[in-house]
Amino acid sequence: MSKEKTKINVFTKIGNRFKNGINGLKLFFKKCGRETYSSMAFMGLGQILNGQFVKGILYALAEVAIVVYFALTGVKDFIGFFTLGTTKADAWLQLAGDNSVIMLLRGILSWIVLTVTVALYLSCIKDANKYAEIKGVGNVPSFRDDLSSLLNKNFFKIALALPLIGVAIFNVLPIVFMILIAFTNYGGEIVPPELVDWSFDSFRKLIALGDFSQTFGRILAWNFLWATASTAFNYFAGLGLALLYNKKCVKGKAIWRAFPILAYAVPGFITLLAFQFMFSNGGPINNMIVNNGGQIVDFLGINSKWIARGIGFFVNAWLSIPSIMLLATGILTNINTDLYEAARIDGANGFVQFRKITLPFVLFSTTPVLISQFVGNFNNFGVFYFLRKDILTDGYLAANDTDLLINWLYRLSIDNNYYGVGAAISLIIFVITSVISLIVYVRSSAYKREDTFK
Repeated sequence: MSKEKTKINVFTKIGNRFKNGINGLKLFFKKCGRETYSSMAFMGLGQILNGQFVKGILYALAEVAIVVYFALTGVKDFIGFFTLGTTKADAWLQLAGDNSVIMLLRGILSWIVLTVTVALYLSCIKDANKYAEIKGVGNVPSFRDDLSSLLNKNFFKIALALPLIGVAIFNVLPIVFMILIAFTNYGGEIVPPELVDWSFDSFRKLIALGDFSQTFGRILAWNFLWATASTAFNYFAGLGLALLYNKKCVKGKAIWRAFPILAYAVPGFITLLAFQFMFSNGGPINNMIVNNGGQIVDFLGINSKWIARGIGFFVNAWLSIPSIMLLATGILTNINTDLYEAARIDGANGFVQFRKITLPFVLFSTTPVLISQFVGNFNNFGVFYFLRKDILTDGYLAANDTDLLINWLYRLSIDNNYYGVGAAISLIIFVITSVISLIVYVRSSAYKREDTFK
């Protein structure tokens, strides 16, 4: 009964909100004057009736520009977004045909223009209605007054406009394009001039039995193991070093801290290339083994699955532990030492003090960093790419047994033209990392008990 009552309450709330919205619209239209209805008919006309001629002309020019865009190419691009082309290129007949990828991009742009148009149209109606009410009781601000307000009180709108446009073009648009590519059959043999079509084939290949699904399952399991183990080891190793350096008995702390800082300061790809050379068959480690009467060890070869994975763990630790150590060192200096003194009086040993005092305090302060470390390790492209970029393993489709999903995505997209499958994998990575990050953060003390350590 309780579940049924809960469902009824949810539907009742949704129904009440819908009714309130309808009633609000009815009241709005009932109170509207001719200025508001004029703006509904043609943007800027209501502003002109309010005496705001410059603003009205700007709104009118915007509508004219939008109409011209949709008349010339916008409608065609909008339709092309759904069809992705109908005419295939034919070199024999000298027929250019449709480029499905370009049509998809132009279609996304048409959706953006349509969204901006709706927002501009609604703002025009709202502005006309607002100043029509002001006109009934006083003077309507001039264009100079609006411009002065925009340069002073509302300057943040101008300051944020260019960054927002840049984010929309260089971040949002590529992300949307990648997501949409995942729902097409783009890739393999189906690339322009072949026509691309909307399809769930990319996800079907990753789920249905076959080479793609087997490789996906193996790499996904290894990806989770790698991200979890690397994050935990690097975090506790960095915290352990910070605790060790904070001990009063340690002499020459500045010298000992310098070594991990230097390792952190060297660019990561240089370190990765150096380790790849060190563990190669002709590298210094194998030279030392041979000089001492041993045989060459194929550390990074095709049959060196767990050896190569272990080297990857070591290299990633070398790159990541110093940053955690530096962060933890600063946090540990803020812990109240009276807590440790009280714990010692109560008979708590060092491990209990670490578990009850140090770890909760550090975790509270570093939970966002820990989440970013996990996401970074889950998407750690560089470690295994530089160590084993030319290795392909049996039982894996275009991959090896140390590749992560991000490495496999790169091999499929760049080396084998499976763009749709690569986009599907990137979308799956995004869903996995975002869901795990949100769950961990919401369940952490940094979210639940924000004022605990203040």
